Amino acid sequence: MSTFYIEQFGCRATQADGAAIERQLLDRGCTASASPQTAEFVVINTCTVTSSADTQARDAIRKIHAQNPAAKILVTGCYAQRAPEELAALPGVSFVVGNSHKPQIPDLIATNNNDLVAISAVGAQYIAPLSPRLMVGDIFQTRDVLVAPVLGGEGNHTRPTLKIQDGCNNRCSFCVIPFVRGKSRSLPPDTVLSEIRRLCNSGFQEIVLSGINLGSWGRDFSTRADFLDLLRRILDETPLSRLRISSIEPLDVTQDLIALFASTSRIAQHFHMPLQSGSDNILSAMHRWYRTEHYARRVTLIREFLPHAAIGADVIAGFPGETEADHAATLRFIDSLPFTYLHVFSYSSRPGTKAAALDSQLPGETIHRRAAELRALGESKAAAFRVSQLGRTHRVLTLNRPSKLSNAPWTPALSSNYLQFRISASLPANQFLDVRAVAGQDNFLHAEVIASLQPAAASA
Repeated sequence: MSTFYIEQFGCRATQADGAAIERQLLDRGCTASASPQTAEFVVINTCTVTSSADTQARDAIRKIHAQNPAAKILVTGCYAQRAPEELAALPGVSFVVGNSHKPQIPDLIATNNNDLVAISAVGAQYIAPLSPRLMVGDIFQTRDVLVAPVLGGEGNHTRPTLKIQDGCNNRCSFCVIPFVRGKSRSLPPDTVLSEIRRLCNSGFQEIVLSGINLGSWGRDFSTRADFLDLLRRILDETPLSRLRISSIEPLDVTQDLIALFASTSRIAQHFHMPLQSGSDNILSAMHRWYRTEHYARRVTLIREFLPHAAIGADVIAGFPGETEADHAATLRFIDSLPFTYLHVFSYSSRPGTKAAALDSQLPGETIHRRAAELRALGESKAAAFRVSQLGRTHRVLTLNRPSKLSNAPWTPALSSNYLQFRISASLPANQFLDVRAVAGQDNFLHAEVIASLQPAAASA
């Protein structure tokens, strides 16, 4: 059977796809390699949200091919769906498999099939050459959510990600993701519950729910389902100790959702809501469905119910037509709210999006300066939040050490409110502890252990 290595890029949903492919390959008898240098197949699971993400993927392909010329490189993910011919032209690439055909990757690698018939790319009227082989089809015809059965461990991850939703029906003017992920579609609720129970039976104590537009889960069912009801069922019908949700759109953060978070210790006190801009003019140009007053109301509600919750946001610097006044408004808006961290993106023109056709593109130096100012503000917000948590008691989950820090005299851990801790002891991963934050250093809090805990009870 084949040996394989998976190189991951992109968001949690993409990483969850990679974990599913890995699980399925292992189930078919393939062997995971420790590095791309020793693998027969190297899967590059790409992102295409920015031009820098595309560059990272191309650089990785070139590097892997140079280090392991015999490897068959299979490129998949969002970049593969968007521009398959571009990737197929790179030296060393044997297969380009779009998101539309991602479920076929395990069979392709497990059988080491060199005689696969190519499928034409989205919108293209041609037959792909035999080498490299292209497997890319109409993503809008895709109806399934890629998920793998959990039969044992989940690689080296302490907190597995379960993707329960894929695709997006929104059309933000800057975003290419709907065109490479397709329509919004949801994992059935009974499947979600079954997967969570399997993960719990495998010993995992925290699971992260992810999706491309997570709050839209269930809206595509013939009998519409509600994300809030799904969360209640997870609490009621599984023994999961702690549930965390990934990014969720601000208009999906309702008072009822916040109240549910506040009612139980089994949901992490962590909200990541994409903001993108603090200027209503730019939000309108972005085709976002809210304005700053709507966003601020959600943040205020979170703080009322959960005074110590993590509140993070995505922000784009340098959207076409963004003036200095718009940028200043964004800085003021962020500064006025109790954010605990920011993810800042420099605007990147994406082919096929409405924003890419605008004549008001900004110079690169202006975009980079504004991004740097936003990052500095985000770092200031994060540092202030860490200081505010000193002296408090936190329930943390110990994590696996990164391989390069395997001999470190401390153990990394994560709190419910998304704080990174270092505990001065060598402790096993996947263990709940009560700790007290005693000092801050760089992006971490140092802690002293108060108590070692059994898994949290299944009741709220």
